[in-house]
Amino acid sequence: MRNIKKEISDKLAEIEEKEKVTVLYAVESGSRAWGVESPDSDYDVRFIYVRQIKDYLCLEPKKDVIEWQLDEVLDINGWDLRKTLIQFHKGNATLFEWANSPIVYRTTQEWKKIYENSRRYFSEKAALYHYYGTANSTYNQYLQGDTVKYKKYIYALRPLLACRYIGSNHAVPPVRFDDLLRQDLPKELSQEIEQMLAIKAQSDEKEQNPKMPVIQQFIEENIVKCGQLSKQMADDRTPDWEPLDKAFLAVLGK
Repeated sequence: MRNIKKEISDKLAEIEEKEKVTVLYAVESGSRAWGVESPDSDYDVRFIYVRQIKDYLCLEPKKDVIEWQLDEVLDINGWDLRKTLIQFHKGNATLFEWANSPIVYRTTQEWKKIYENSRRYFSEKAALYHYYGTANSTYNQYLQGDTVKYKKYIYALRPLLACRYIGSNHAVPPVRFDDLLRQDLPKELSQEIEQMLAIKAQSDEKEQNPKMPVIQQFIEENIVKCGQLSKQMADDRTPDWEPLDKAFLAVLGK
C-alpha cells in the first residue's frame, strides 16, 4: 500500500539535497486541506524554503520558486523565504491559507517565529479582493453550462464563504470548508450544499452533474456583494517592513 506521507517526506528531503535549500514548512493545500477531496484528488504540497546566505548575496538572482513535481498524484512546489515574506507584506491570502493548513508535513521553530511576526500583515481588503477574484473567475469559466463539476461549486462557494467570514469576524478565515459552513446560512442553502458534498465525495473530479439552483443563486448574488465590499474597503495593509526584515535576518544568521 502506498504511504503518501512518507513519500512526501522523502520528496522534501530530496529537494533539500538537490536544490541546496532547507525546507522550513510544508503543508497540504487545496481540496484535501479543505476537507472536501474526491476519491481521485491529488496531493497539493506547498513548502517554504530558505537558501544558503551566499545565494542571497549573489548579483545574479536565484529563482524564488521550486516547481518540483506535477502528476496525477503529487503536485509539489515551494516558495523561497524572501518571496514569502514579501507576499506576507502584501497580505497574500493564499499564503495565510498555507500558514493555517490543518495538514502539516513539516514545520520548524524558525517557521513558527516567522508566522508569529507575520500575522499582523493579514489584510481584509487584500483577502476580500483575492476571494472575490477566485469566485468570479470560477463562476464565469466553469458554472455557465447546463451541467457543472461539483468541484467547481466548492471553488466558488469557499471563497465567498471566506468573504462572508471576514466581513463578520475581521479575521483570517478558516481553511476547512466545514468550518466556513458553521456560519449563519439559510437552511435551504446548507441542505443543498450537504447534498452536493455527498455526491462529490463519491464521484470523480471530472464528473458533470446537474446544476443546483440554490447554490447557483447564492454564488451569483454573493459575487456581487463580495466585489462591492472589496472595492469599498480602505487599504488596511501594514506598511512596516521591520518585523519581516528581522525575521529574515534571524533565519539567515542562525
